[in-house]
Amino acid sequence: MRTVTFLVLEGVDKGRAYKNLPIPVTIGREEGNGLRLNDERVSRFHAKVQVEDNDIILTDLDSTNGTRVNGNAIQIRRLRPGDQVSIGRSMLLFGAMEEIAARKTSIPSTGADGQIQTLRADTSGHVSIADNQHTVTPTQPLATGWTAFDDDVPPLPHKLTPSQAARLAEILDYLHKGLTVAVENIDANEDGTEVRIGFAEWQTIQAVQMLLARYARNISEPG
Repeated sequence: MRTVTFLVLEGVDKGRAYKNLPIPVTIGREEGNGLRLNDERVSRFHAKVQVEDNDIILTDLDSTNGTRVNGNAIQIRRLRPGDQVSIGRSMLLFGAMEEIAARKTSIPSTGADGQIQTLRADTSGHVSIADNQHTVTPTQPLATGWTAFDDDVPPLPHKLTPSQAARLAEILDYLHKGLTVAVENIDANEDGTEVRIGFAEWQTIQAVQMLLARYARNISEPG
């Protein structure tokens, strides 16, 4: 049986993972939905996910506030791993991390010269960029050693005091808000293979990166 996975990036259910849902499955706020969201702006039965000719199809069920995929309002749309689905105040990431990683390595990228380039990885994990003329090794390392797979994510420390837990939650919420602000106005093309962000949003992402580096240094070198 075909299944789908959704991760909640934003909204009341932020952080929840709905894994391996058998399809067809409906999304909404009422009991009886395979993916139920605690969001007052989500309709009782808001959208439906089904498979057709081996494609995953998302259909808006005439919801009150509509459905968006990668920022674009839709009535019906084919979903691909890595797509963002906005329903009410909730934002969902479609696909398991493994599916998103597999798609990421298969999408062509455009180089500085406008050539269409494709990422290629050999059996040792070395990544090169290939275009229709030649293969080059990027001067900047690609983020191939980073994943969000459950087995790769470092665990949080256990037995935090209530004060420590509250402070850590405050930090994570602050950083999460920064990333949310940075990506909420992304401009995606029709099939979701390319997105554009403005300079201000890019700077916000780099600011979050800087804050994470600062926190890491303060932890390793207190005082």
